[in-house]
Amino acid sequence: MIYLDNAATSFPKPENVYTSMEKCIKTYCANPGRGSHSMSVQSSLEVNNTREKLASLLKTNDSLNICFTKNATEALNMAILGCLKEGDHVITTCMEHNSVLRPLKTLEKYNGIKLTIVEGDGMGRIDPFIIKRHINKKTRLIACTLSSNVNGIIMPVREISKIAESKGILFLLDASQGLGSIDIDLGRVYTSMLAFPGHKGLLGPQGTGGLYVSSGVRLNPLMSGGTGSKSEYLLQPDIMPDRFESGTLNTPGIVGLGAGVEFVLKTGLSEIKRKKDTLIKRLNDGLSQNRSIKLYNPQDVNENSGIVAFNVKDTDSSEICALLDKRYSIECRSGLHCAPLAHKHFNTNKTGMIRLSVGYFNTMDEIDNTILAINRIIYDMVNKY
Repeated sequence: MIYLDNAATSFPKPENVYTSMEKCIKTYCANPGRGSHSMSVQSSLEVNNTREKLASLLKTNDSLNICFTKNATEALNMAILGCLKEGDHVITTCMEHNSVLRPLKTLEKYNGIKLTIVEGDGMGRIDPFIIKRHINKKTRLIACTLSSNVNGIIMPVREISKIAESKGILFLLDASQGLGSIDIDLGRVYTSMLAFPGHKGLLGPQGTGGLYVSSGVRLNPLMSGGTGSKSEYLLQPDIMPDRFESGTLNTPGIVGLGAGVEFVLKTGLSEIKRKKDTLIKRLNDGLSQNRSIKLYNPQDVNENSGIVAFNVKDTDSSEICALLDKRYSIECRSGLHCAPLAHKHFNTNKTGMIRLSVGYFNTMDEIDNTILAINRIIYDMVNKY
């Protein structure tokens, strides 16, 4: 089996992710923050240890400003629904995932916000100055992805964030694609809120994620409940991260996430990106020679978070992916990738795209075998007709 769907969820995980989760479940997995006995204390320490590792990765001293969620979708909803009110204006891009677009469109329809969706260039890249031109007196939020989950294009988020900062506008960064191989320094990139999944580039398990909320940014919590702190009060605590962490946390998952982040930190972002770049270049070089293939991803690996996106003439993307799976056990993704406006931008909303997304544990042999398999499928299709 060749796994090339790392943009959806990374596989396999580092060995320490498996062992740390097993140790947690077997030896100390009590409820963190809900007791003073040794197992509860150990759980709390491990949860906070993961928080510290994430803060180190993001280069911030504010580890308590990171709250845990079950995925990036929950984190994005917390950020968007928590900061907007009727009459607010929001700017976002055509390359966003539905986890950004759907909450915003829902607020536009039912809660009276105004929404501007900025188009990109031929590769989907966003021009920061176009965003700047759409800012008005009621602009409350700019929301942008770090990198497209459709074609891997890395966005100029530092430039966009500077514009938001200069205008006193909240900036929400969706780091679902790229965090774990692209360096994000919160000391240099103005970010009001940053949402991330734990199961993609951070190499943790599914069911984990988080939201960084900058000091001074006040969000209404998505839900309220028990936090283990200030239990004498009937209103949600204001302190971070308790304000956004109602209910029992996914302690084994968070421990596994911490192990994944530890692997990323020890391996180094530059080394992970270098490995992925090498694999992507090989894929690009191999597929670009076939005239039946149309590539949609940036060819410059410095602009690509680790995705090769293509179609075979007018063939539906799901047909190619099904053949790759059935004949060659190559796991990849077809369809619209939960980003319909991006596909409208590329005029692929009917066929979708075939997405090959590499991870650190892929090998060059796997890439070469994938290129060979795709060329064989195309050869068979051409000779069939």
